[in-house]
Amino acid sequence: MYYLKLIWTFFRIGILNEMAYRVNFYVQLLQSLLSLGTAIAGLAIVFSHTDTLGGWQAVDILALLGVFMVVGGVIGMVISPSMSQLMDDVLRGIFDYTLTKPCDAQFLASISQIRIWRLTDILLGAGVLIAALIYRGLDIGPREALAFAFVLCTGGSIIYSFWLMLATLTFWFLRIENILHIFQSMYEAGRWPIGIYPHWLRYILTFLVPVAFAITVPAEALSGRLTPESMITSGLLCVFLIAFSRWFWKRGLKNYSGASA
Repeated sequence: MYYLKLIWTFFRIGILNEMAYRVNFYVQLLQSLLSLGTAIAGLAIVFSHTDTLGGWQAVDILALLGVFMVVGGVIGMVISPSMSQLMDDVLRGIFDYTLTKPCDAQFLASISQIRIWRLTDILLGAGVLIAALIYRGLDIGPREALAFAFVLCTGGSIIYSFWLMLATLTFWFLRIENILHIFQSMYEAGRWPIGIYPHWLRYILTFLVPVAFAITVPAEALSGRLTPESMITSGLLCVFLIAFSRWFWKRGLKNYSGASA
């Protein structure tokens, strides 16, 4: 309950901060609508020449697009701004303020910044996902829904752990913003099924930059393509990366020299 209260407190602070710049809501909404419109236009162009893409029908890739927007919205709302703030605090030597608080530093750093307007991406993505399922006749049962929820949570945890490890590198290196930009570029590849890419790129997007587990695997659960092996791999990778990122974080803290050092 203590941590839930902290999350709610940071969420309210994020709302108050963003309400001071309400025009950002309309800018973000416009950006989200343009991004969605561009993506749907791309799908329309592709499927005007073919009925399937890598074995995926148009409605299945539309559902994948919904997952892509939801996960991207979560990254943009909490993970990306919080990790960016963490790197900035470490570089400026003011991360001491976080370390001296009576709470886990990793937890505080992970929710330190909330861009509330990125909820537009999450809501639009959820709307696209629901529309795709309705168009397909809501042909998913409790088993598929539970599998989807499971791999979506594990995929989100994998992405968070990956971002945390990248941000933790700032304890050793001065500038790593370019790495985060590379990740953002690689993430954009997730709007299409991983299976359509060459084997070398498929490997990168699955294990080196784990976009597949955050987007394609949850979409597979909704389209009946999810295999038990993929679900087990997602769960095991999630547990491993959470544990490894925690260990890596603690190693990074030992190298931190702040303003009071």
